[in-house]
Formats: sequence, C-alpha cells, structure tokens
Amino acid sequence: MRSPSKILALTVLAATLSITALGACGGGSDSAPGPLGKHFDDMYIAAIPLDQKQSMVQSQNDWSLAKMQNAKADADVSDATTQLSIVRNDHKAAKLGVESAVASKKAADASADKSRINQATKELHAAEGLAKAAEARIKYFDAYRNYLLKVQRHAQENMYWREAQYENAKAKLGEKNGISPKGVSFEAFSKQEHDRAGRESSARGRVDDARDKAKSARDRWRSAQESADRDNGHSTDLPDPMAKS
Repeated sequence: MRSPSKILALTVLAATLSITALGACGGGSDSAPGPLGKHFDDMYIAAIPLDQKQSMVQSQNDWSLAKMQNAKADADVSDATTQLSIVRNDHKAAKLGVESAVASKKAADASADKSRINQATKELHAAEGLAKAAEARIKYFDAYRNYLLKVQRHAQENMYWREAQYENAKAKLGEKNGISPKGVSFEAFSKQEHDRAGRESSARGRVDDARDKAKSARDRWRSAQESADRDNGHSTDLPDPMAKS
C-alpha cells in the first residue's frame, strides 16, 4: 500500500501533466500568439495580372498598418513601465516626507509650544495626504500599464490576423487561377484566418474592461491628489496619461 505522501505526490503530478496537456492542445487560450503556420509563396501568383490582385494588395496594406500599430503598442508599454518606476520612487519620497513630519511632530510635542505643535500637526496631515495620493497614483499607473498590456496583446493578435488574411487572399487568388502547388491545402488558409480572427476578437474584448479599470483608478487618484493639494495650499502638475482619454 502506498503511503499518503506518495499518493499526494502522484495526485499533484497527474494534475500537472493534465494542465500541461491541456495547454498543448490549445486549452491555454490566453497564451501569447505565435507566427503563422501557413504561408502561400508569392512566386506562385507573381505572373497573375495586377488588376486581379486588388483584394490581396488591400489585405497586405492592412497587415502593414497592423505591424505599425503593434510597434507603437510595444513602445507605449515600455514607456508606461518607465513611468510606473518613477511613480514608485515618488511614493517612496512621499513616505519619507511622512517620516520627517512625524519626527517634527514629536519634537514639537516635546517643546510644549502650542503654536509649533499646531504647525507640526498641520504639516504631518499634509504629508500623510501626499503619501496617500502617491499610493493611489501607483495603483493608477499600474492599472494604466495593465490596460496598455491588453492593447499590446490585441495589437499582436490583430497583426497576425491581418497577416493571415493576406496569406488567405494570396491562396484564394492562386486557387481562382487554377494554381495548385503540391502539398498546399487551400482550406488550411481559410481555417488559419478564422482561428486568428477569433483570437483577435477575444483580445479586443479585454481591452475595454482594462481601460475602465484604469479610469476608475485614475478617478481615485485624482480625488486623493486634489484633497492633498488643498491641504498643502497649492496644486501639483503631475503627468496624467489618461487625462485626454
């Protein structure tokens, strides 16, 4: 009879293998997109007159645009990552401000000077407000970066979908002109486009939800920042990536 520990180990191993197999079979729907598996060689349709290639050319243009959009999404995520790092450093500075204000308050309390105590209390309250706003700002920028990651993912899926459209357009053009290369399945190109379209649609659907969460986080930060600014007697001009959204 197996010991309980061995039974547990076997159960965990079986579960791990099951999850791995599910991912290999396409169960991991959130896996990153990879290159297309099917490409129709341009040489097969090179001799076909240009006036028959309008649909193909349009799909090629759509693919080119999608590649540029993907490059911009990559750049936006990189920039947001840098901004988030800066915001975290700002939060650390705000926390140090609170520590300094606490020390000043203790010194004021020890002095028994009411005027000094009142001023130190006011400064501590203001410092705590700034720290609270800085923390809310981290959550905002984190949510904003997550939104951009969803945009980036959609841009990737869209880029491959547009490429799949282009490859399918070439295959259809070849089929229409009686060109049938050995080993080429025209149905495979239609299926490839259909599959990539599904992935694009799914990724697009996640963008709006992430945007809404980022906007909510922004609203919470703005509320905390405005309160802190009132306590400090002046407004702050901090970068706000979704100000115009």
